[in-house]
Amino acid sequence: MESPVQLLNVLEWAHSDSGTQHAGAGLPASGPRASTGLTVIVLSPVDPMSRGQLRRMAELARDEGHTVRWEEARGGAGAPVKTIGGLTRVLRAARRVVIGDPFSRYVQLLLTLTTARDLVVVDDGTATMEFIAQLASGERLVRWHRRGGRPGARDMVFAPFSASARRRLTPSGERNVEVFSSMPVEPPAGIEVTENDFSWTRARFEPPRIAKGADMVGTSLVETGVVDRDRYLEAVKRLARTHGATRYFAHRREHPEKLHQLSTETGLEIVRPDLPLELVARRGPIGRTILSFPSTVVHTLPLALAGTGVEVAVCDIDPAWLTDHASPRAQGFLSGVTGTARDVHRLQSVRIA
Repeated sequence: MESPVQLLNVLEWAHSDSGTQHAGAGLPASGPRASTGLTVIVLSPVDPMSRGQLRRMAELARDEGHTVRWEEARGGAGAPVKTIGGLTRVLRAARRVVIGDPFSRYVQLLLTLTTARDLVVVDDGTATMEFIAQLASGERLVRWHRRGGRPGARDMVFAPFSASARRRLTPSGERNVEVFSSMPVEPPAGIEVTENDFSWTRARFEPPRIAKGADMVGTSLVETGVVDRDRYLEAVKRLARTHGATRYFAHRREHPEKLHQLSTETGLEIVRPDLPLELVARRGPIGRTILSFPSTVVHTLPLALAGTGVEVAVCDIDPAWLTDHASPRAQGFLSGVTGTARDVHRLQSVRIA
């Protein structure tokens, strides 16, 4: 696992009927009737906010009876070789491997070491939708916001590993592939899809206290080069003013300088969550309305907050906000994220002159 959300979804998978009914078939799964836990390998990222959230998620995983192995996978020039060498025996012995990000070069490298018959892909947010679409069409595995440009030198070096990962994640007589997801996906033949309904989150945390007003969820679309910074800042200001938002829950990849500018210009309280937003919202307090741009949370928050009366409202990305460097598929992908979301209120896109 490389992100807090991936680790959260491993806990959801382990708690689900899927994790329970397959217990003992590979890496043992934890669930209501399982007696042993998973071995969770964390490939630690570099940025402090992701690391902090992962540390907290690791504590929750241990509380659930799982073993967590923390790898400083990016801790210097020799770290990748040391990490891969240290995991070789574990991966070769495993009969089931659960992964969180099939686009990760690290994960693609590690998949070459396993002969596991059962592979499970747990949600890594909206990227799961793109993964399934690319797998079904036989395309190479490339993150949606990077498509459209010419492959770089590193892409060429890793191309054989990416191709190998795609083959291993394609069902065959030698292996079974399961996708555990809360996203609307249409898998190719042979892939089993199990719905992630956030039952572990709802069982682990009581319904939250509902505060007056609205909260806003941040996005890293500026940081990934998809959306123009100035237009994003203006859209946040207008949404906050229109809906009376008081807090802005920052995405873990948002730049501190951008967040400082947002706070100064809007008066919003910037909150840097210590856990994935699904858990932060479930613990509360949380606003009666949660405002978001197209992102994973428009699919996951209605599930984590089911029955609480909290409304999730999503504002589309206006095509005029996209940068010149944005992937040609960006607008269609983002519109699809919004259009397929269930139990959300759709807001009109903010018009900026």
